[in-house]
Amino acid sequence: MNSRPPAAHPETKRPTHSLLTPERVKKQKAASLVLYIGLVLLALWVVRDFIPVVAWAGVLAIALWPLLRKVEDNRWLTGRTTLIAVVLTLAIALLVVLPVGLGIAQALREARDLTDWFKTAQENGIAMPDFIHRLPVGSQQLAAWWQAYLAQPLRDSAAMKGLHSTTVVTLGRHFGARAVHAVTVFAFMLVTLFVIFQAGPRLSGALVKGLRRGVGDDGAELVQRMAAAVRGTVSGLVVVGLGEGALLGVAYFVTGLPHVALLALITAIAAMLPFCAPVTFGLAALWLFSQGSVAGAVGLAVFGSIVVFAAEHFVRPVLIGNSTRLPFLLVLFGILGGAETFGLLGLFIGPALMTVLMVLWTDLVE
Repeated sequence: MNSRPPAAHPETKRPTHSLLTPERVKKQKAASLVLYIGLVLLALWVVRDFIPVVAWAGVLAIALWPLLRKVEDNRWLTGRTTLIAVVLTLAIALLVVLPVGLGIAQALREARDLTDWFKTAQENGIAMPDFIHRLPVGSQQLAAWWQAYLAQPLRDSAAMKGLHSTTVVTLGRHFGARAVHAVTVFAFMLVTLFVIFQAGPRLSGALVKGLRRGVGDDGAELVQRMAAAVRGTVSGLVVVGLGEGALLGVAYFVTGLPHVALLALITAIAAMLPFCAPVTFGLAALWLFSQGSVAGAVGLAVFGSIVVFAAEHFVRPVLIGNSTRLPFLLVLFGILGGAETFGLLGLFIGPALMTVLMVLWTDLVE
């Protein structure tokens, strides 16, 4: 007796490919797209704490990419990508670590004098400076306030009691945690930058190829212009800031200010941010005025104003605008708006986004 099941009828067999109707293929593509987007978002959420690290490394890599290409074209360094990456990464690390180290060392040297002054203020109060009597307006009111609150021993004052409260301890811990976080971010940024430099032309070629495949030639050109905007912004902010710091450092030396090198470094860092340099040389001018050097204070204020005016209104817009072909107003809005939205990193992201708006506007009107 045959126990095998009867054979299926030929008409009941259907080829597998016949099940993939156009509607089904469309649904599969949509599901795949949703899956890819979900996985990308999940990956970004996993590495969310490292996104600023990659962004900073990208900004520095874009700014230094022309230098990297020139170094690689040297016949003595051809093919030594690891050596080039190590040297460039160490150079960037030293450019950051050395000024910070000098500032910390200077602060430690001044710590003893500051401690002695603090003890004297607790026991005897803070002596009123002579320049208060020479103020054209409000000298009597300010002198009376100083005598009432600062000229007396500060040991029992509310301000001194506040220095020993738990608020100061909390602020100190918060500052320490922020400092550790900044050091960690900087270390990971250096590692990321080394990897980018080591990849070199292979990475740039792969990025351009991927952009052309994904968004076409127009999209690839737009991204390249955004990179040029970042590079121009770095030049406009960093180079001009260093120039302002050097010129004002000479003025600090001529007017007889102490710690000229440290003041020049602080001024250069402040000058990298729009409209922040006047704060540094303004405070220096006030210190000179308080010491009785009226001519030096006025000269420093006038010279600093001229330097900052020329840098902010002529040199910096030319450096940034020429590389991005952006008008001055868009450059200014990009820098200030980017800093307000994204923090310090936004100084470089803002002009790049303004470049996108400029390209879109040009495409619409042409």
